[in-house]
Amino acid sequence: MKKINVTETVLRDAHQSLIATRMSIDEMIPIMQELDKVGYYSAEVWGGATFDACIRFLDEDPWERLRIIRKNMPNTKLQMLFRGQNMLGYRHYADDVLEYFVQKTVANGMDIIRIFDALNDIRNLHTAITAAKKEGAHAQVAMSFTLGDVFTDEYYVNYAKQCENEGADSICIKDMAALLTPYRAASLTKALKDNISIPVGIHTHYTSGLASMCLLKAIENGVDIVDTAMSPLAHGTSHTPTESMVAALKGTEYDTGLDLVKLTEIRSYFMGLRQKYIDNGLLDPKILVTDANALIYQVPGGMLSNLLSQLKQAGKEDKFEEVLREVPRVRADAGNIPLVTPSSQIVGTQAVFNVINGERYKTCTKEFKDVIAGRYGRTPTPIDPEFRKKILGDEQAIECRPADLLEPELDKLREECAEWTEQEEDVLTYAMFPKIAPKFFEKRRNKKYGIDPNSDAANRIHSM
Repeated sequence: MKKINVTETVLRDAHQSLIATRMSIDEMIPIMQELDKVGYYSAEVWGGATFDACIRFLDEDPWERLRIIRKNMPNTKLQMLFRGQNMLGYRHYADDVLEYFVQKTVANGMDIIRIFDALNDIRNLHTAITAAKKEGAHAQVAMSFTLGDVFTDEYYVNYAKQCENEGADSICIKDMAALLTPYRAASLTKALKDNISIPVGIHTHYTSGLASMCLLKAIENGVDIVDTAMSPLAHGTSHTPTESMVAALKGTEYDTGLDLVKLTEIRSYFMGLRQKYIDNGLLDPKILVTDANALIYQVPGGMLSNLLSQLKQAGKEDKFEEVLREVPRVRADAGNIPLVTPSSQIVGTQAVFNVINGERYKTCTKEFKDVIAGRYGRTPTPIDPEFRKKILGDEQAIECRPADLLEPELDKLREECAEWTEQEEDVLTYAMFPKIAPKFFEKRRNKKYGIDPNSDAANRIHSM
């Protein structure tokens, strides 16, 4: 008998997918102790866009959020999503900053760090895996799943073997764009289980309507862990409903052991939150509709809406289909990179420029040039030397791990944010969001001292 482990995403990716990560800690607290009694393998509660949303929109300290969750869920392993050398930001950070982030994350209560790289470049994961292991955390590597001639089961098996050799404690198939189909989930899971000795998990979204079928076929072929979300915040661009998967497996050799009655009680709480989000406009019912465009265009749903927005701004909405045809061509030119943050934005924007200008690569974004120059890492397939010369001119591409070119920067960052620091972790918040973190720190300080942010006193404190 093989018990299937369940990772609950309702406190992180479910609401990131449906309501732009706007669930507050005050909304989580009343249900945490009940979630803690369920017996989940883990609860994904942090990472991804939570840092950004906490300080930009919710006026919450993300570190305090983690500490509160840890206190209220002492019996459940806490899990986060981590962008490898990008941490939770959008650039590569020096190793000393990354190591300090992992140290503080584990010290504040994190158990499992799910680490991924947008290009599936193992070199961009090395420091994160090593740091997680050093701090005693479980290092799970998520492989960014995408489609294309190069992305065979053999490709992912080879990548998983590299991750295992680097010290990964488990592997996750990360299907961020809902491109998996049930039988591909089956073949890929079987190939991984036949070739590596560490546990395998699967993470997929419901966008195309196939997620539950993908999980079931993966389970039948040996997967160890599945990601699900409590049903009020499942479906659409979120995940398979937890209760449905528990019910589907109940009484079988794959029984999760989770109590459906207890989950139903938790569901009632999240139904109340769901209605609140619908009423205040955070949850748009349109986002819950199945959208098979992901399977047709092989483009993440969020990227489709972003492309349309860019074309509207340029008054070129009629070029949408042309841009969708251009995306795979740009992606192929850029070494067949997976389309996940930030590569999806980079490829999409370049495709828009190519179409609007009427000439391919007449204008290139800095980010696209950086991809071609190797500053994001090694691409899945080599970039054609002539194309590289066309984009870069005489500039030389780098062959090393991008972070090897970065000087240690932790001390410099500490100096830059010294006036705001109230806890050691603040330097990490500042490192990732140097533009918005000071505004958050100022609000936090004013609130602490009960000061009107527009008063003279606030201005005096700000100038100290």
